[in-house]
Amino acid sequence: MSVVVKKIGNRRYAYLASRKGGKVVHQYLGALSNRKVREKIEILKKKKEIPERFTYLFWDADVSKIELHRNACYIIEKVLEFGDLHALWWIQSIYPSCKIIEICEVSRKISGRSKNFWRIWFGTPS
Repeated sequence: MSVVVKKIGNRRYAYLASRKGGKVVHQYLGALSNRKVREKIEILKKKKEIPERFTYLFWDADVSKIELHRNACYIIEKVLEFGDLHALWWIQSIYPSCKIIEICEVSRKISGRSKNFWRIWFGTPS
């Protein structure tokens, strides 16, 4: 998901671009001259970053270079192995549960003890 800015005449308009299947869909946000549209864009930008309260989980990497969707496996592994309930809620707001469960099952970086806990938590068979 990203914000696209189009210039028409002297005005600039913002659109939210996302993928739906094989297509890219643009959703109109509004004119950039509107304060509420700029605020919404700032909120969307913050959703692409790791919140300050969870940066301790990524001690072995430069947090500013971690991309939420490109590094999804790394982020999910760290949260499942070292995170707390708030960190779990955060990743569940970003990634679908089926992706979290899949990474939990195939990851070599998540301990057996943690895998057993998350299997019980998500109600998946071992």
